[in-house]
Amino acid sequence: MPPIDWSHVEAPTLDDIEAIARSAFASLPERIRSLCGDVPFVMQEFPDNDVIADMDLDTEFDILGLFQGADLAAREGYGGPLEPTLIFLYRRPILDYWAENQGSLGAVVRHVLIHEIGHHFGLSDADMEKIEAG
Repeated sequence: MPPIDWSHVEAPTLDDIEAIARSAFASLPERIRSLCGDVPFVMQEFPDNDVIADMDLDTEFDILGLFQGADLAAREGYGGPLEPTLIFLYRRPILDYWAENQGSLGAVVRHVLIHEIGHHFGLSDADMEKIEAG
């Protein structure tokens, strides 16, 4: 296989990351996707200052994504207004992680999605590893 000509390759944009995330989300098992409902994806270069402060992060590179808001069960069982459920993906931290680790960008984004969803819904590390392997 000839070497890749990187001289014209550009970094993935926010739209590129979103497309990768949507494809990765669609590849997750139905039982995982159903926990989220029709959750919107929000692409940002970095987490905002509130997230950095609330999570006591050392730098804006310390978080790749965030699942924020009420889960599907809470939304269906609660009659009042709820904070919107969103999945944030942070482009620059994801690209930095990808550059420093082996694997495809798609695998990194899928990993972030599984872990954000998993942590939000209380899945164990073993459960998340099974989802990633499947």
